[in-house]
Amino acid sequence: MCGIVGFTGAAQAAPILLDGLSKLEYRGYDSAGIAVQEKNGKIEVVKAKGRLKVLSEMTDGGSAVPGSCGIGHTRWATHGEPSVLNAHPHYSRDEKIAVVHNGIIENYQELKDRLIKRGFSFVSQTDTEVVAQLLDYYYTGVSAGDALDAIARMMLHVRGSYALGVLFADQPGTLYAVRKDSPLIVGRTGDGAIIASDVPALLKYTRTVYYIDNLEIARMTPDSIEFFNVDREPVQREAATIEWDAEAAEKGGYEHFMMKEIHEQPAAVRDTLSPRIKDGCIDLSELSLDEEAIRKVRRLYIIGCGSAYHVGVAARYVFESLARIPVEVDVASEFRYRDPVLEPDSLAVIISQSGETADTLAALRACKEHGVRTIGVVNVVGSSIAREADATLYTWAGPEIAVATTKAYSTQLAACYLLAVEFARVRGTLAEGQYDSLVNELQALPDKIEKTLSDKERIQWFASKYASARDVFFIGRGLDYAVALEGSLKFKEISYIHSEAFAAGEMKHGPISLIEKDMLVVGVLTQPDLYEKTVSNLVEAKSRGAFLMGLTTYGNYNIEDTAGFTVYVPKTDPHFATSLSVIPLQLLAYYVSCAKGLDVDKPRNLAKSVTVE
Repeated sequence: MCGIVGFTGAAQAAPILLDGLSKLEYRGYDSAGIAVQEKNGKIEVVKAKGRLKVLSEMTDGGSAVPGSCGIGHTRWATHGEPSVLNAHPHYSRDEKIAVVHNGIIENYQELKDRLIKRGFSFVSQTDTEVVAQLLDYYYTGVSAGDALDAIARMMLHVRGSYALGVLFADQPGTLYAVRKDSPLIVGRTGDGAIIASDVPALLKYTRTVYYIDNLEIARMTPDSIEFFNVDREPVQREAATIEWDAEAAEKGGYEHFMMKEIHEQPAAVRDTLSPRIKDGCIDLSELSLDEEAIRKVRRLYIIGCGSAYHVGVAARYVFESLARIPVEVDVASEFRYRDPVLEPDSLAVIISQSGETADTLAALRACKEHGVRTIGVVNVVGSSIAREADATLYTWAGPEIAVATTKAYSTQLAACYLLAVEFARVRGTLAEGQYDSLVNELQALPDKIEKTLSDKERIQWFASKYASARDVFFIGRGLDYAVALEGSLKFKEISYIHSEAFAAGEMKHGPISLIEKDMLVVGVLTQPDLYEKTVSNLVEAKSRGAFLMGLTTYGNYNIEDTAGFTVYVPKTDPHFATSLSVIPLQLLAYYVSCAKGLDVDKPRNLAKSVTVE
């Protein structure tokens, strides 16, 4: 959830740390800090509560903290309230070791109690300080000044997830990075090495990176980068090249990253689809899943969190309708704990933008333990899910900075469409000519998304009228219910207005009792077979005082007899309508948030990449 940056080299470290952390602000945080080694070996730590700007002003943009080796961190409170004391980096008791940490140390209280009995004292409420003190315990004891040994011993006693940046005062110019179940990348710069918890922090300095595997350690100096496993044995790592450029992570003239990314969706969806459609046929050879294996699949499990879960809900309708294969969709955080019955010859589709979502990664591992083949649908190349899944379908969405996902959701949908249509072709469940029609509609989606974006001014006007709403309902049937879930999530997470999504037919089974005069109800009606039924549900809400917004396809103009405001999207195959109907819902959430003067890109209490359970 938090951001980590570290640097060692010829340049001054603090300005690089602050700049890198600024590229990770989208991840969400409530405090920030840096630790820099001075020439005399002392590690100076500076921390501040609030935005990174406060820390930058305290350090004069980093120039007030000299030294060419350091670590930095933006913290989102988990253990302990947001405060300067609880902010990272954390010292050991003698201030000879400094640590930054993303993740959760599950047995921190047990370790803390043991260390207190051995004379250690703690100044913060965090689980992270336990790591610093435990390193000190080993470094000054049985490890006898061997940093690699102290780190390895610490790893054997700590349970949970972590990405760590570590400095030792008596090892000037040396930076350590440690990883287990939390993302961390090592990059080679022209004059040194840099670490970061996400790609945007590196792009200004390098595109040559190394991905640290679980339970590995990286030791960096200005001249070298070495990797070791937990047994302190050297490990060879191949360098990878980041294809994103630095400009892709900037706002490009838009007021917010979210609006920029909303407008990038036509290109992003095209980048997902185009390489996989060749001469009118879908080519998924990258998955190494032959036709016989596809025919043998008896059940699909689609697993994700938040918006990725909503992609799964939509994908279930598409897979079952086209490929006639039973599908289960699970919230990743519940999947492991319901002790699922996983059938032989089943396939799990694991969806995550970052490829590091803790619950989703755990669900993938559970599937593999039960012998279930896995396909990862992810955006970040080299991420944990991408490396651990049996096959990976990259979405190629490019960097997504805003916390509220837009283009990642749309590209995940597109990837699932490709899978569903190809499964349907192989399994022989399509009518004659249907495959060609579906492929043609897939290729037309980017242009139709572009067309949908052209109606944004009307949505902005309408959003300004409902910026003071207290409650909003989103309703639909079938695939329209799936997109209602996503629309409601977008609305609540950036406008802070209570919203809920309901299958339209369920309204009369309880939720309709909540309807009050002028309450906004958004009805999604893109499925021809369900259109009239959803209109009836909207009429029920209207008769109880609700104000209705309709979202339907061009041609359904009679909806204006019922809805007070209507948005139209281009016609497409109903299986793919979600890709179009989600766009007005993203815009509605965005413009309501702007009208309320909120921080669209950094909604409160949320983080971009959720790497803790």
